[in-house]
Amino acid sequence: MPPKRLAVAALLIFAAVAIAYANHFQNGFHFDDFHTVNNNPYIRSLHNAPLFFTDANTFSILPANRTYRPLVTLSLAFDYWMGGGLKPLYFHLDTFVWFLAQLLVMLALFRHILRRSGAVSAESADLAALFGVALYGLHPAMAETVNYVIQRGDLYSTMLVVSALTMYARLPGLRKFGLHLLPLALALITKQPAAIFPALLFAYIALFEQPGRPRAALVQCLPALGVTAAMLWLQTRMMPASFTPGIISKHDYLVTQPWVALHYFLMFFAPVALTADSDQTAFTTLFTPEAIAGLVFLLGVIVAIRITAKRAEWRPASFGLAWFLLSLIPTSVYRLSELENDHRMFLPFVGLAIAAGNAMLPLLRSSRRTLAYTAAGVVLLACALGTHDRNKVWRDETSLWRDVSMKSPHNGRGLMNYGLTLMAQGNSLEALNYFERALEFTPNYYILEINLGIVNGDLQRDAEAERHFNRAAMLAPNDEQPPFYYARWLMTKGRVAEAIPLFQKSIAANRDYLDPRYALMQAYTNIGRRDLAKGLAAETLQIAPGDALAMQYYREQGAATPLPDPVANAEAAVKAAPTADNYVNLSLAYHQAKRFRDCIHAAQEALKLRPNYPEAYNNIAAANEDLHDWDAAIAAAREAVRLRPDFQLAKNNLAYSEAQKKLESK
Repeated sequence: MPPKRLAVAALLIFAAVAIAYANHFQNGFHFDDFHTVNNNPYIRSLHNAPLFFTDANTFSILPANRTYRPLVTLSLAFDYWMGGGLKPLYFHLDTFVWFLAQLLVMLALFRHILRRSGAVSAESADLAALFGVALYGLHPAMAETVNYVIQRGDLYSTMLVVSALTMYARLPGLRKFGLHLLPLALALITKQPAAIFPALLFAYIALFEQPGRPRAALVQCLPALGVTAAMLWLQTRMMPASFTPGIISKHDYLVTQPWVALHYFLMFFAPVALTADSDQTAFTTLFTPEAIAGLVFLLGVIVAIRITAKRAEWRPASFGLAWFLLSLIPTSVYRLSELENDHRMFLPFVGLAIAAGNAMLPLLRSSRRTLAYTAAGVVLLACALGTHDRNKVWRDETSLWRDVSMKSPHNGRGLMNYGLTLMAQGNSLEALNYFERALEFTPNYYILEINLGIVNGDLQRDAEAERHFNRAAMLAPNDEQPPFYYARWLMTKGRVAEAIPLFQKSIAANRDYLDPRYALMQAYTNIGRRDLAKGLAAETLQIAPGDALAMQYYREQGAATPLPDPVANAEAAVKAAPTADNYVNLSLAYHQAKRFRDCIHAAQEALKLRPNYPEAYNNIAAANEDLHDWDAAIAAAREAVRLRPDFQLAKNNLAYSEAQKKLESK
């Protein structure tokens, strides 16, 4: 195809994709966006950019969800800066531009692979490549990744994986310089499924460059294997100890994945069951009809890969099917919180799009072109309309969770979240109905218990509200949310004295969670302790510089002086009076500044002056937790509890360190 015609065709595809997604740019934030974007203080300043690469705790305010994806966090901070705040348009524009960039790189790869089939003219191969790219770009299953801001990690990693393979395939002269390994390395600090790249590269070489010579193909993959191993080691080193993988048993998770793979495959051809939160349950044995169907499907795809690999004209389809299966491996063998997600199709569907393009080639013979164009037009129009409708689902929380409650009626979390949207609209009775329905499927879900407490409080059922708040605390004793929401409700009842220690407990459990800080500032103000409110505001501004609400509390008494530097102030206090208390305060300031070894040293200085100082031991425990020295953390926390048996924060640190040590020893 002449370059000008190819460029025009590509522009038409991009225009079609832009039209299909035209109604998504004002869509809101959803679900995991709230703890990684909306409430994440670190993305509010680009000055934190170096921290994104050295501290995975900046990814989310929820410790269990913190993982090492610095490029994603950096992009969120950039969008926040561009928009001057949390303006969805800038976040969606960023994601969409990279989506178009991915389609462009896919076109280069598809053309290269389909031309190698040698079965038809180069022009037909180009047309088939254009169809495959258009099908992927307009497919409704891609809408979740494009709409769901935090899941841009799938988009970035997929784009980088495709870029790495395209560079390898189309620029053979540069292979000796290893340039294709750079996008691979970036992909691996964006999202972990990119680790499958060496297998994709092997499949490409074995099918197109070294057919029948698997050993030679493997040798050429060794540099990619080395980079992947190194980056996975980095991921392991950077992963916070607080990160919690899925709670589904490994056995049940694994035996369900063949059925999930079949579901994904069917969604490529008939995307009628897309949902933001599936209610798929885990199988406990392989001997169920669904599990057997999944295994038969996998076997069928493997057979199809082998058969199509024998004929040059069908090798692109063989490669596409291999891409589909291989790219499902990371999310199938690594146990995640959910059995399936629509955004997990983003990388595998690149392979199916290649296979679909290959399937178009026989129809592009001159006698069948009219049929091919008609069929392609119908399919692409249907996909575009489906994507446009899917964008409407992602418009806001109400539309999203209404859709989930209809398509995944046995999903307790989905029912609860739809109930939350009803409660936000003032319909507390209907919200309670959905919460109680959710309770049937998730009876021990502490977030649901919190929401049952809130809605019963709204309905003036105080005894029921307290019962649910207390049960939430029992189910998640070390989580920051149960004490915060219980305290917030206590404030509405005028029980400020009871609320304050709960707010303090919430802050102690998670220093980056700003909501309890705001609430505690207000509680201090209510009891006339503006000095404490101002002090907490100053501390909060060290975590989130420029935060408007914290600044308001800080300046409420008319202060116009620069914000204090906690470390400098504490160091000055120690210099003026080297007491045990001042050393403990310095230790705390160092900890908040993430100077963990200095924190330990200052606490040890305090112990020289006061050997039985539980707060000093607790600071040592907390710092060693951050350094992942669990034995030292456990020893210090135990000593703090021995000296002060009612020291709840030290008890929490002890329980956490013991749990992490046990987890790492498995």
